[in-house]
Amino acid sequence: MLEVRDLKKTFRSSGEVQQVLRGVSLSLERGATMALTGESGSGKSTLLHLVAGLDRPDSGTIVIGDTDVTAEDDRGRAALRRGKVGVVFQQFNLIPSLTVAANIAFQARLAGREDAPWSARLTDRLGLAEHARKYPEQLSGGQQQRVAIGRTLAAKPALVLADEPTGNLDEETGERVLDLMLDLVAETGAALLMVTHSSRLAQRMERQLHLERGAIRA
Repeated sequence: MLEVRDLKKTFRSSGEVQQVLRGVSLSLERGATMALTGESGSGKSTLLHLVAGLDRPDSGTIVIGDTDVTAEDDRGRAALRRGKVGVVFQQFNLIPSLTVAANIAFQARLAGREDAPWSARLTDRLGLAEHARKYPEQLSGGQQQRVAIGRTLAAKPALVLADEPTGNLDEETGERVLDLMLDLVAETGAALLMVTHSSRLAQRMERQLHLERGAIRA
């Protein structure tokens, strides 16, 4: 499902070049789960953003399914995020003017893949049915994160990328949200790559990779 080969990325700041990724390679099979851990600044989020097509690497390749992400233009990468790839961010990024139900359906509608029964089932499984007509500001942090997960999964992506998805939640709420996400990802058959600073949460994934100074540590 995902093949990353010899990925390198640098950023220029105040006239200095910082090498963030130093030849990272990894693979993830369909339906598998993987945690990417590392200290702050190790390149975890940068790697996830590159896989999502939100930025371009300096060199290396990223292949999702049969699509070479690194060969796609901006429009092609955006289409990939609407279809094959779903992203769950630490910041919920919900649309304030839309209800819970509309937020969950939003990405699937953009992709032309809205499935009303599946969205309703997701809403129920996420414990949001009684909040479907509410707006994000009326929800707790844990409820907003569940809406964000529902929005990602409503389009039935083949690959789910999660960047510290429980980072803004307390430990107990974070565990419940992660339980739900793992159950629903398994139900859809999607692969999951999750960035986390928590070794405890990382152990919930089938595989763990550790980034250190932009490289995979053996």
